[in-house]
This record gives sequence, C-alpha cells and structure tokens, in this order.
Amino acid sequence: MKICRDCGAEKPLDEYHIHNQMKDGHLNKCKECVRSRIGRHRERNIDKIRAYDRGRGNRQDKSYIKEYREKYPKKYKSHISVGNALRSGKMKKLPCEVCGEAKVVGHHDDYNYPLSVRWMCQAHHKQWHANNGEGLNPL
Repeated sequence: MKICRDCGAEKPLDEYHIHNQMKDGHLNKCKECVRSRIGRHRERNIDKIRAYDRGRGNRQDKSYIKEYREKYPKKYKSHISVGNALRSGKMKKLPCEVCGEAKVVGHHDDYNYPLSVRWMCQAHHKQWHANNGEGLNPL
C-alpha cells in the first residue's frame, strides 16, 4: 500500500506506475491522478500538442505512400482487407502466437491469401522478418 502524493488516498502498489528511480520502485502519484494531470495538460496545450504530433517523424510523405502502394499492390490490398474484416467483425485479433501479448499486428505469410493472418506482437513480428525475410507474393 502507498499514499498518493496528489490525492492523498492509500492505494495498492498496482495502482501506481513503475518508476525505477523511486525507493519502492513505483511513482509517488497514482495512475488516476497521472491520467487527470495529463488530460488537463493536453486540454490547456492542445494546439502545441497537435503541432508537435504533426511534425513528428511517424507520418510518411504522400509521395512515399503512393510509391509504396504502387510497388506492393497485393501487400497494400491485403492490409486494407484485414482492416475492413476487423471493422466489420468478420475477423478478430488474437494474442501474439509467440508470447501471448494482447497488442498485436497481423502478419501475412503469403499475400495471395489476404485474410490468412498470424497475430504477433511488434517485437516478434520484427524478429520473424529478420529471420525469414519478406512474406510471399507482395507484388
């Protein structure tokens, strides 16, 4: 049990984020207080946060996306098919087949079968490609 520095409530340790630099290994503010503080910060600084997000390197240039789709049409169509099947409920994400992690990505062994997907966490998916290369028939 630990007392939150913000709200003063005594809560079990699983209600606190792990923080290796703290004496007991957990942050001194409960998860609920951290979430509310982040929410308030976001509301007060939404324009700056949106500008920062737009400027980050996680978005590809439109010409790159167009080039990629033209270079790998089966791969692109397979990704679209999986997304549509997930939204319609025809397909459901399963835990990682290696470690059981819930946050997963779909892996195609063969892009000729767009709805034949293996679910893996990002780490195991990258590891699979490092060991085996590209999936079959991406073009």
